[in-house]
Amino acid sequence: MRPVTGQNGGVPNRRPSTAGLLEAVFRDAAAIVHAEFTRPLTAAEVARQVASSPRQLRRAFAEVGGTGFRSYVNEVRMKRAAELVASTDMPVKEVARRVGYRQPSQFTKAFKRSFTTTPSQLRNSGCNRPTFSQNRVQEAGHR
Repeated sequence: MRPVTGQNGGVPNRRPSTAGLLEAVFRDAAAIVHAEFTRPLTAAEVARQVASSPRQLRRAFAEVGGTGFRSYVNEVRMKRAAELVASTDMPVKEVARRVGYRQPSQFTKAFKRSFTTTPSQLRNSGCNRPTFSQNRVQEAGHR
């Protein structure tokens, strides 16, 4: 049986202390992701930084953030990549490096999955605000 969604930010009805803990874990972890997305991040590493377990971290992202940890990291990277592609003349290879990809080809594939266009196509179209297929990432990294 699935828990009933409560009024506390989409977290299923739980004891207030549990809901508050999940929200705090999500908020703190999201801030870390926004600050450190340019390097490889694992759920275990971020969980340690927020004094939580990887399982609890994943649960916080699912229940509070509405997405998985890895998906959230990728969304943060792609949002920043789109900003760089649209607002600079920086080579795609450099954009890829700045958002945490070592291989430009992997970056281009991820970008196309997120925006249904390649970085070069986006730049050549003159569009400065691409639409993210499932954008759950907020400006400040908090919900």
